[in-house]
Amino acid sequence: QVQLVESGGGLVQAGEFLRLSCAASGSIFSINAMGWYRQAPRKQRELVAVISSGGSTNYADSVKGRFTISRDNAKNTVYLQMNSLKPEDTAVYYCNVDATTWSHVNIEYWGQGTQVTVSS
Repeated sequence: QVQLVESGGGLVQAGEFLRLSCAASGSIFSINAMGWYRQAPRKQRELVAVISSGGSTNYADSVKGRFTISRDNAKNTVYLQMNSLKPEDTAVYYCNVDATTWSHVNIEYWGQGTQVTVSS
């Protein structure tokens, strides 16, 4: 079993920044892709950013140039640096990890979600 613990959400004003963290622990043989998704009220969950095990990244068009995803493989942790936040970034942000367990089973895991609220 793998656990994901997210932190870093909060309430900020437009133009400010936040940094989200998500640490994975448990029965982990290896971690493949790591990413962040978000879900605003009455909207579908959407991909924000993803980073591969090799460090390749991909971003939603709406956050390009403002958000940066990174990972620390030694700590099994993924980060999302969010700069120049806008009210439309308000959502619950979910960490997503594609991991291979010691049983060599590939499973996708989700964090519990952390609220990000940006006021205008």
